[in-house]
Amino acid sequence: MNLRAEREGSPWKGLWAVMTKEMADHLTSVRMQILEALIALTAFVTVYAAIQKIRTVIGHDPFLFLKLFTENREPLPAFVGLLGFLVPLVAIALAFDAINGEFNRRTISRLLAQPIYRDALLFGKFLAGFFTLALMLVAIWLLVMGLGLLLLGVPPRGEEVLRSFLHLGACLFYGGIWLAVALLFSVIFRQPATAALASIAVWLFFSAFWVTIAEALAPLLRPVHFGLPEEYLAQVQATMALSRLSPNILYGEITLALLRPEIRALGPLLAFQLQGAILGSPLPLSQSLLLIWPHLTGLVASTILLFALSYVLFQRQEIRA
Repeated sequence: MNLRAEREGSPWKGLWAVMTKEMADHLTSVRMQILEALIALTAFVTVYAAIQKIRTVIGHDPFLFLKLFTENREPLPAFVGLLGFLVPLVAIALAFDAINGEFNRRTISRLLAQPIYRDALLFGKFLAGFFTLALMLVAIWLLVMGLGLLLLGVPPRGEEVLRSFLHLGACLFYGGIWLAVALLFSVIFRQPATAALASIAVWLFFSAFWVTIAEALAPLLRPVHFGLPEEYLAQVQATMALSRLSPNILYGEITLALLRPEIRALGPLLAFQLQGAILGSPLPLSQSLLLIWPHLTGLVASTILLFALSYVLFQRQEIRA
């Protein structure tokens, strides 16, 4: 006798209802409004400071608008630097209590008593956070481009718009990783404070410590025995491969390749790679995309893998009425 219960209907039934309700909660919550105000203020101040500095190069730089994102003026860092710091915090704030909050409010059993499978509940909560983050990033991107138009008085070129828009997509999947990390801990831990602390600890580990650990591990994996150039090169490549396990490094290199078109390689540049190249000349967008294609794939794959892990753990959890 087959004892396995068969599902009735689509497992995604109710997905749209969960997602819209969660998005409405995010957009009207006080914590989200505080974070949005903080990021908008950051965008305005850093871009205004960058504009004051780059006005002197109008007419000389073919990628003037991209400097809005990368140029800094002491003591403020560049806008992309602050974005790399704030996007993970916003993503964690959106998801650290997504599941355990329902348990603590004792609403999870009532929610799943409705004709909604766990699949739709978890996916709806993730998509709500993802689209809220996307909405916020698009608003900031429009703010930066608008400020550039008003204060510089020069329209952006098509390639500049395309490069900055691709960078926006990379920011979204960079945030998607931290959203998936926070969702995973909200499934594992019952207390939202514990889930938030665990998510921030992982972010700090990859932001502050991982590069140092990679530099310490590389000589063990690729030791230099005879002092040959090939051995040193192998050690540098091992350090870079280990460093790129960090989402922060992936995001940083994507930013570098997309917003600074003169960058020709991400890593050691060998003599044969410079053959026929004009130093300082920008790379075409297609060549910049080839440089960062593995990085983009890594960001998307990490987001999917972390969400899949949350999905498996949530499906195995016991939910009592």
